[in-house]
Amino acid sequence: MSQPLNHFAIAFNQQIPEAEPLSVKIGAFMKAAGGSIEEVSTIQDKALRQRIKKKEFEALIVLGGDGTMLRASHLCASARLPLLGINLGSFGFLMELQRNEWEPYLKKLMTGEYRIEERMLLQAEHFRRNTSRGSWLVVNDVVVCRGQHVRPIRLDAEVDGYHMASYVADGLIAATPTGSTAYALAAGGAILPPDLRNIIVVPVAPHLSPNQSIILNEGAEVTIIVSTSHQAVFSVDGHIPVIMEDKDFVRITSSELNSRYIRFHDPGYFYRTLNRFMEQNPSLSQPRQ
Repeated sequence: MSQPLNHFAIAFNQQIPEAEPLSVKIGAFMKAAGGSIEEVSTIQDKALRQRIKKKEFEALIVLGGDGTMLRASHLCASARLPLLGINLGSFGFLMELQRNEWEPYLKKLMTGEYRIEERMLLQAEHFRRNTSRGSWLVVNDVVVCRGQHVRPIRLDAEVDGYHMASYVADGLIAATPTGSTAYALAAGGAILPPDLRNIIVVPVAPHLSPNQSIILNEGAEVTIIVSTSHQAVFSVDGHIPVIMEDKDFVRITSSELNSRYIRFHDPGYFYRTLNRFMEQNPSLSQPRQ
């Protein structure tokens, strides 16, 4: 049992047609059940962001897909607000509930019949000539990669100040366990259960370079140095890329913050979700001989 929750806000993805009316319906349901709804708005709403900073509610209910949940995770991490995801998207790796099953579970929030799953976050900092140009919180991954020119770049990776590997590749990914099922998985990286606290480094299309993913401990400091005569960029969680120059580097460490997700299902949910998406090959639907 956890602490009963009574004060909520609802954030939805306005690009999904059903998201707003369903948010209003959920808000009315929660009020009828004895809860209070402080806000129903889009995930981009500035007033919502201010209320998150002031901790004017106890949990944020998020309607959308994994992208919406990523945005909510960024917004709520510093306030340590727990998130409950209702999936209206395609995959929903981060979401706890599907669009048609929310009613019996939302009542459990107010009786404390849930648990909090904490997930590791990273911090990424961009340097040019040893001067910091900005720092970002990372939920999924940091990607350092080539820019508009379709040619690989050289990337040198260091761990705790020691040379780890050099790559000629399209890019290099540093991901959390949460991000291990995203771009890192598509690039051939290992899948890490979300309760682990590791950093996984995965090359993207390496040419005559190391092609294995490397799993590091939580306390590791990863530095990715760019050597290129043409454009390179880096991106955090798929956001707008930042241009990098020759000898720029990105330093990646574990964050003191965690993302906090409300869960009703047992911890084995991760493997059930994973299997559901992995078993997409048509031959897997045929009975075994």
